[in-house]
Amino acid sequence: MKKESCFYLGTVVGKYSFKGEVLVKIDSDSPQEYLTLESIFVELTTGLVPFFIRKCQLHKSSLLRIDFEEVTDEAAADALLKKELYLPLTLLPPLEGNKFYYHEVIGFDIVENDKNLGKIKVIHDQGAQALFEIDRVDTTALIPIHDDFILTVDRITKTITVNLPEGLLDL
Repeated sequence: MKKESCFYLGTVVGKYSFKGEVLVKIDSDSPQEYLTLESIFVELTTGLVPFFIRKCQLHKSSLLRIDFEEVTDEAAADALLKKELYLPLTLLPPLEGNKFYYHEVIGFDIVENDKNLGKIKVIHDQGAQALFEIDRVDTTALIPIHDDFILTVDRITKTITVNLPEGLLDL
């Protein structure tokens, strides 16, 4: 499985027992949605490797406690510490309305007052504020991804309608 075909689910943050169980910090507001997984991809130096899940349960409401079939002792669990976990994009629950996954809106047009401002080229989400980078006729522009600016997300026409503060695109 290629990483480009997957989404980041979380990171192994600790060990739970001497039998190899690990604690995983999930990048989701609803970790309970992932309790029935049969397998998960772990990013190792060789790439994404599937690990099969024997048992998975919530731990203190925000972590998953996972018992992998391939991990049977503390040393094997140690090898997974700080490893990132991934799932295929096909397992992402669909979003509706103005909620969207960043990867799904690449290529969407940004529209304001029936004027096409540009096409989303990249989304920058490493800083304090996530940003759309859009291709404009003669340049590129950065637009903060903020609920107050986004009016509608139309998946059929591949457009996001915005209402931006005056002068934002001139910065």
